[in-house]
Amino acid sequence: MQAIILAAGMGKRLKELTQNNTKCMVKVNGVTLIDRMLHQLDKRHLSRIVIVVGYEGKKLIDYVDSLKIDTPICYIENQIFDKTNNIYSLSLAKEYLSKEDTLLFESDIIFEDSVVDCLIDDPRETLAIVDKYEPWMDGTCLRLDEDDNIVDFISGRKFDFNNTHGCYKTVNIYKFSRHFSETQYVPFLDAYQKALGENEYYEQVLRVVTMLDGAEIKGKRLEQQKWYEIDDIQDLDIAEALFCPDIDEKVIRMESRYGGYWRFTGLLDYCYLVNPYYPPQKMKDEMRASFDRLLGDYPSGMSVNSVLAAKNFEVKPQNIVVGNGAAELIKSLLGMFNGKIGFIKPTFEEYPNRYDKEKAVILQIDNPDYSYGVDDVIEFYADKEIEALVLINPDNPSGNYIKKSELIRLIEWCEEKAISIIVDESFADFTDEVDSTLIDQKYLEKYNKLYVMKSISKSYGVPGLRLGILASGDIETIKYIKKDVSIWNINSFAEFYMQIAEKYKKQYVLGLEEFKRERARFEKDLSSVSGIRVIPSQANYFMIELLNASVVDITKKLLSGYNILVKDLYEKLNGKEYMRIAIRNREDNEKLVKALKEILEV
Repeated sequence: MQAIILAAGMGKRLKELTQNNTKCMVKVNGVTLIDRMLHQLDKRHLSRIVIVVGYEGKKLIDYVDSLKIDTPICYIENQIFDKTNNIYSLSLAKEYLSKEDTLLFESDIIFEDSVVDCLIDDPRETLAIVDKYEPWMDGTCLRLDEDDNIVDFISGRKFDFNNTHGCYKTVNIYKFSRHFSETQYVPFLDAYQKALGENEYYEQVLRVVTMLDGAEIKGKRLEQQKWYEIDDIQDLDIAEALFCPDIDEKVIRMESRYGGYWRFTGLLDYCYLVNPYYPPQKMKDEMRASFDRLLGDYPSGMSVNSVLAAKNFEVKPQNIVVGNGAAELIKSLLGMFNGKIGFIKPTFEEYPNRYDKEKAVILQIDNPDYSYGVDDVIEFYADKEIEALVLINPDNPSGNYIKKSELIRLIEWCEEKAISIIVDESFADFTDEVDSTLIDQKYLEKYNKLYVMKSISKSYGVPGLRLGILASGDIETIKYIKKDVSIWNINSFAEFYMQIAEKYKKQYVLGLEEFKRERARFEKDLSSVSGIRVIPSQANYFMIELLNASVVDITKKLLSGYNILVKDLYEKLNGKEYMRIAIRNREDNEKLVKALKEILEV
């Protein structure tokens, strides 16, 4: 068996990275794509490796020759690489295709060894490696029947994004038997090129071949093996995180992304605090039906969106402001204060990070459950001069919850002390208390030093919309914040969501009930895992103490072995072995429990 690598392209979308080098000389974590690929193939004891070069071909040849690859390497030059496409490059190597079985690669692919292993080890002679289609994928796709026969070959130009069910993306790695090349592929390659020219793609020939009765090629479905195609600098950035060889560095890189994980196929994100049971499908369908109009139209200004928020939360428009996520409102609100502010830690760091550390008065909670009540807060701040107090309820990461009646007692204490109180109730809807919210006109009018923050992302499961609200009886501050943020601070999709949300209130309540059932089941499941202690929580996450293991090590093992990302709290809790995990749906939660048992119960 031999390998053919197509490496003639210019890689223009990588811009300055390919100004003086061919695409396969781009480095991922310090190693060029071609270096990595050749060493992967060198271990397979192939008869030869054929590389079709073009752009910066001499430089590539000299570089490859310096790598000391044991497998014999042959070069073919595509002298008109700037006028042709990969169909021409492959046609230059057609004599080699007809000599023996071939592994065919494009040079801009990075993949783990198991991708090649599964291709070589499969007894079927002619295969196209494919992976389940994901929305971020570009290029040729296909559909397979139950016997892995290719029943439809779809070019990127003809791909229907409304009909992706059962689609697979070609990975651009193939195994061709000599017989297939001789009798099917090469004859059609010649004919196709003569008919349509040299500026086409070799996959189009495969499309034609699959229409034949008795076509030999089948699809080889990947099963979570890692690969990535690098076309631009964003692809390179993702590939460097995905294939980072140092697991410590990989964890840091993944955590520092703070989202965008849809391009990491199969990753289970247990850091993002999700509502897995909302929004309902009908609501998503309603938003999807308006996509074209929403994409093409400006959103309304702040005054209109304040009316929408007021309608949804049953308060007056002058008492509520809408933000591009709660984070925008946190920054603006804290900018209104000049004196000392009380923070209870550990907590959601967005608040203390947005304020002068010299003016922060910290109540540090340090008991094993990180629990506290109103009396603890009052006792600590009774003799402290603070202008405002920030309370996350339920708190993050502990899940500690102060019931509403007790919270009112704290608010009244703050009123007596002329202390403003900011209550973030982003997770309050998940509590077992029937009525947990302070976003109520009677409270806003009674306590005008009360500011209630709520992240719509957390409770309602729509983080991509970036929505948050702040409600207060302090009309002047609300008015100021409306001017402080941009008039178009939310987009049309977020506005439309607020426009239709009221229709789905019953479904929201039902979703919360389903969530609470899953939380109880998940807590019981987690508690059955040896070596961990689950901290009781009223939120949509659990804080877990590891009794006999390092949280840093467990975090690395979950990511590297199971593609699960959790929140490591080691530094946040000053060297204590805790982690935080979101509560997702039952299927995902069972995967996490299984992984923890396999790691901890060895």
